[in-house]
Amino acid sequence: MSAPLGVLLAGFAGLGPAQDHQAEMYLPAFADHPGFTIVAVTDADGTTDALRERSRSAAVRLGVPYDDELSKALARPEVDVVSVCVPLTDRMATTTAALATGRHVLVDKPMTLSAQECDAIAAVAADTGSVCLPAHHWRFHPAIRSAAAAVAAGRVGLPWNVQADFLVAGGPPSPLGELANFAVYPLDVIRVLTGLPVTQVFTYGEVDDVAVLSLSHERGMTSTVTVGRGPALDGGPGVALHRYRISGSHGLLAVDTARPAYTLRTATGRRNGWVGSDTVTALVDELHSAIRSGRQGTVAPTDARAAAAVVEAARLSAEFGRPVSLKEADG
Repeated sequence: MSAPLGVLLAGFAGLGPAQDHQAEMYLPAFADHPGFTIVAVTDADGTTDALRERSRSAAVRLGVPYDDELSKALARPEVDVVSVCVPLTDRMATTTAALATGRHVLVDKPMTLSAQECDAIAAVAADTGSVCLPAHHWRFHPAIRSAAAAVAAGRVGLPWNVQADFLVAGGPPSPLGELANFAVYPLDVIRVLTGLPVTQVFTYGEVDDVAVLSLSHERGMTSTVTVGRGPALDGGPGVALHRYRISGSHGLLAVDTARPAYTLRTATGRRNGWVGSDTVTALVDELHSAIRSGRQGTVAPTDARAAAAVVEAARLSAEFGRPVSLKEADG
């Protein structure tokens, strides 16, 4: 049996001071996986003192060393994988530095908000042959996987429209807006379900709150994505609505990622939960499988690039008040 792969946790940050996907999502998944072991913690160069203290505290709890310079951490021979969860402004530099040393990388979403930066990351990954997985974990949800298989098998015929809702209840708003924060998830799932690239975007609503994207795809398909954050519900903050409706020439398929679910009511309140395998665990499983089998991951920088290009066009559409093609946004 192979020894576990050593994981370097790079950063405990996100799209705002309250967001910490490293602590909430990736650290637990790596810690529970028999194929990985956490060996060190570091930060991006130039990280604030407050974020460094968060990382140092995590290192103490884990009983692993903390390196205050990324280069020192990447010099450790026991590091095989880097989990990148640094502030967005440092994400490209940290990711490419890790890839350049031959390390495999898991990158928090969004990998970047720039299609050109995604291209740069993809180029370094291709040069080194390292696995680079953007954390588009919702594509690994069992219902999404089943739906993608059904569409690929022709169960609904040729898809002509997808309607998607991704709405979060409660929690602190993202400083960069909820379009930048959440849109990657439904955009990536539509890409998985249909395989048809987006060609044009028309944005309704507020990119910082709740937005509706009307998308044109290749081969005449269309889709509508509603994404954003609403008020808190009594079940606590979290994903309130995440569903898809795929219409095809020979049928219709409805997907609700909240099913099957449970509601737990106690004297102190109510809590909702989903029954099934965890999508972040599935993401980490995919990372391990790709590394050990010597293949690239089923989610790659090109997928992050596709989502970033749509978000860039959506922002321009909201600003101009008209449809924007991806070619126009990219030019």
